[in-house]
Amino acid sequence: MQIIQKYFKNLTEKQYNQIAKLPILYKFWNERINVISRKDINYIEIHHILHSLSIGKIINFKDKTKILDIGTGGGFPGIPLAILYPKCNFVLVDSIGKKIKVVNNIIEEIGIQNCVALNLRAENLDQKFDFIVSRAVTNISKFKSYAKGKINIKQKNKLKNGILYLKGGDLEKELSNVDYQIYNISDYFDEFFFKTKKIIHIKN
Repeated sequence: MQIIQKYFKNLTEKQYNQIAKLPILYKFWNERINVISRKDINYIEIHHILHSLSIGKIINFKDKTKILDIGTGGGFPGIPLAILYPKCNFVLVDSIGKKIKVVNNIIEEIGIQNCVALNLRAENLDQKFDFIVSRAVTNISKFKSYAKGKINIKQKNKLKNGILYLKGGDLEKELSNVDYQIYNISDYFDEFFFKTKKIIHIKN
């Protein structure tokens, strides 16, 4: 886990130990339920954990910030972020029950107290959040429809409430008529994997 320490030097011992358990747990579960692509599981530290934590390079969530992870899949970016921000509140949703089963087992196994995972579609969740996070679930205009009506108006963070979307490639068409800011992850992380990866902040 040296790659995580390289970029996040202020982790507590508890946070470090929790993150260090993730690759072991995901490899165990991935042999039973495919939540991460088989070719990717050996690169989980960079491709999944560090990628998720990149959001922590553009915002330091204030305590009690509420964050929704839509289409969390195996728990990314929600689980790594919940470890990084133990005083924030995370809700992770996915419509595929077997993936949420894995997520709930991992949450329980490593003792994350600030995170719940629910097997439902985001459209059926009747709550409001400060931020909605996700990793390339669908095209951005469609994703915005999932997030509609779920973002708090009242601000508590320096970054304006909205969506923080992890995606790569050419996004020009997807972002037409959207109020957004793009952050290149390669500005924060040196690894080649991040060369084309971006965080798109879509303001509420």
